[in-house]
Amino acid sequence: MLAVASIPRLARRALADDVVEVALRSSPVRFSPGPSLHFSGVAYNGTIPGPLLRVAHGQRIRVRYVSDVNVPTSIHWHGMILPNDMDGAAGITQPAVRRGGSFVYDFAPGPPGTRWYHDHAFSLASARGLFGMFVVEDPNDDPADREFALVFHDVPKWNSMEAAMRGRSAAPMSDPMGSGQSMQMMSQMGDEVAYAAHCINGATYPNGKKLAVNLGDRVRLRLLNASPTQTRYIRLAGHELVVTHADGNPLAQAVTVDALRIGAGERFDAFFEVRRAGAFLLQGVSNDPLESQQAVMLYTEGMENAPAQTGPQRLDGLRVFSYEAAGGVGAQTKPAMEARPTYDLVLAGGGWGNPRWTIEGKIWPNTPKLRVRRGEVVTVRFRNTSTMDHPMHLHGHTFMLTEVNEMPLLRPLAKDGSLVAANGTATWRFIADSSPGRWLLHCHNEIHMNAGMMTEVVYIT
Repeated sequence: MLAVASIPRLARRALADDVVEVALRSSPVRFSPGPSLHFSGVAYNGTIPGPLLRVAHGQRIRVRYVSDVNVPTSIHWHGMILPNDMDGAAGITQPAVRRGGSFVYDFAPGPPGTRWYHDHAFSLASARGLFGMFVVEDPNDDPADREFALVFHDVPKWNSMEAAMRGRSAAPMSDPMGSGQSMQMMSQMGDEVAYAAHCINGATYPNGKKLAVNLGDRVRLRLLNASPTQTRYIRLAGHELVVTHADGNPLAQAVTVDALRIGAGERFDAFFEVRRAGAFLLQGVSNDPLESQQAVMLYTEGMENAPAQTGPQRLDGLRVFSYEAAGGVGAQTKPAMEARPTYDLVLAGGGWGNPRWTIEGKIWPNTPKLRVRRGEVVTVRFRNTSTMDHPMHLHGHTFMLTEVNEMPLLRPLAKDGSLVAANGTATWRFIADSSPGRWLLHCHNEIHMNAGMMTEVVYIT
């Protein structure tokens, strides 16, 4: 279980260090998120999620990673701008780390914000527990009275995971009523994964740590969806959430919602004010009956044993976070000429018995590569012809999400991953200013990624 949910300010002694030294070891673990729930997993330093890593922006980190697991592993530093050989994509930027082997990651973490780290050796080890949150503290952040780091994650049923890899899983969709995905899916796709448990910070409700707040507090939530496949919908009973950051990056304008939608791999920072005494559940919203387990209780003084207020497992009538709400849509003149180069990528595949998920009709490693020169402004236009959302992620860059479902955003969103809606579109724009090399671009649904929905941004000279 994640040892720290509440995040205190970094101590002066920690801030004085130029380099933060960290040791991470992966090893098998018996994972018990509840009294009668026991699973075989793998963990960093014996905990699922792994330890919360924190540095101040400007500090370096040196991580010595040692593997004690029987599958190849690596550590990807998700959302970081860093040297290519530190990115942690096994077989692309480094050799995979075998059991008994080690690797040293040494870089200056950034940009500031809520980042994370996870295995990236294509062995599904991240789905078994190799992931954790990484906070790069921003000295310009607004202060909060309380701050909590909350990792939403799931325990897959492995027979279902294996069936999904073959396109033959009978698991149902679990998106709640009122979500766009639930309305898209009328037939079984074969790629859904059934889950044995849904957790926050290593525990199912009511087995997790309760979070104390005071009346009048301004509370910051750092939220990560580490699910291997599922989009997560989250609400806090009796409160609205003010979303300020997407993937660790500040929004140009905060947006107030009743519920958050978080794709696999995404992070959001949200604030709320404690305006009345009581106990309240921060909870996942889903059609899956087990989803009620994915909750944590926040309480004011003296209310830790009170019945916690909860909400319905549906989204109808709620203000749900969307890219359009955060970025604003409306009349906007498109530029006379698109940035060059421009890549148009069709996302497709799936269907019962079809284990292929494609980009431009190809599966990795035969997908078309995005070849760029340093300093170029690159446009990527996705068109999703499947009936599944795809959480697309770009390594080593921050892009601007400029268009969603043919609607230009008035305030483009700075992100490292975004959902491309079923039968929808999305446009990214980024500057090719990262370290030269090969940078992966892929779907963060692990079934889709491992089934071929992946390509590369390749720097050329």
